[in-house]
Amino acid sequence: MTEEELNIAFEEAYKRACNTTIILPPDIMLYFYAYYKQATYIDGFYTPSGNNQLRNAFKLNALFQVKNLTPREAKLKYIELVNKHITDPE
Repeated sequence: MTEEELNIAFEEAYKRACNTTIILPPDIMLYFYAYYKQATYIDGFYTPSGNNQLRNAFKLNALFQVKNLTPREAKLKYIELVNKHITDPE
């Protein structure tokens, strides 16, 4: 898969994830979050923002779990996660 094909597939997967009405478990949603941030954040390590310290701690933990992935690997994992958990409506 070329970089252009990967970026198109990633954008399509992101749109599917954003538009789904499927309620996913929190641990799966954290992987969506971490893969997306790892795939799109370029300047070092992303730090979660917000006022909820517990939620930020879970996000930070998810980010630590994927920190060794390259942006390309994170995009592939994100696409795989979307394909596994988000089905298209019939």
